[in-house]
Amino acid sequence: MAKQQPVNDQPKQRLVGYARVSTDDHAHDTQLDELRGAGCDRIHQEHGSGPSHARPVLNKLLSELTAGDVLVVVRLDRLARSVSHLLQVIQDLEKRGVHFRSIHDPIDTSTPQGMFSLEVLSAVAQLERSLLAERTKAGIREAKARGKLPGNPGLRERRPEAIAAVSKAREKLYLDQLLSSSQTWLPMVRQLRPKHSWENVVRVLNRRGQDWTVERLRRAVHRLVREKRAEKDLLARSPRRAPEDHLMQLVAAIAIADPDLSLRGIAAELDLMGEPPKGGGRKWQPSSVRDLLDEAHRFGLIRR
Repeated sequence: MAKQQPVNDQPKQRLVGYARVSTDDHAHDTQLDELRGAGCDRIHQEHGSGPSHARPVLNKLLSELTAGDVLVVVRLDRLARSVSHLLQVIQDLEKRGVHFRSIHDPIDTSTPQGMFSLEVLSAVAQLERSLLAERTKAGIREAKARGKLPGNPGLRERRPEAIAAVSKAREKLYLDQLLSSSQTWLPMVRQLRPKHSWENVVRVLNRRGQDWTVERLRRAVHRLVREKRAEKDLLARSPRRAPEDHLMQLVAAIAIADPDLSLRGIAAELDLMGEPPKGGGRKWQPSSVRDLLDEAHRFGLIRR
């Protein structure tokens, strides 16, 4: 009798490649060959010059990766603009169950050795920040000792060109921060807006480790829409509903944000949010959640 082979229940990892190719020499770039050789079945290409911070292909790819995927690059500098940006991207991916691998660097977050290398890199980044802060403080002390005031002379004198330059730099920094973090919150906004109020969207996001206010989130989405990085429909007015429909909308938003949550899980979320149980009592009951979900379905807020 032939020996039966053991069945491997582990799902095969999906390797997704990302290549950032210079517009000058992309025809001779070897990144694609190396990514294919590493086993990537899909490769996303970004064309642009090195100093550019705008990476729409990367931002879209990061938002589409799901748990079990592995993002693969040839070298770390193909993905990130700095060590802190690299760590932010990898940490965001890890929270969603997505691994990261660099072919020519000892970084592979699916292995203990790769995670150790990442911890070393994180320590180096912290050291860089500490050294920079110390150098800045030392420079200010030396400037004061020489009788010079720290800071931008143009700003102190309220020169219009200096104020405009600083304002432009701040706006650019703000947009860069939005683009680098958008994969952690924009997909959820797209799921919930405009059927759900900004208040409920913020509550759902913050329950998942974000830190938003309604005003900051609306401003962020407005900016991405203005830059054509998000859809204008997200800013449409939410349907007016009676105040008693608040719980129905909130339950629907929680269910959309996490479709795998059971009725009991949604009830636990409501308890953690401090929502008084419908009909009284100390804790939310699955039956009350089911009634609200049925109501949300009738209003078209969710689909079965």
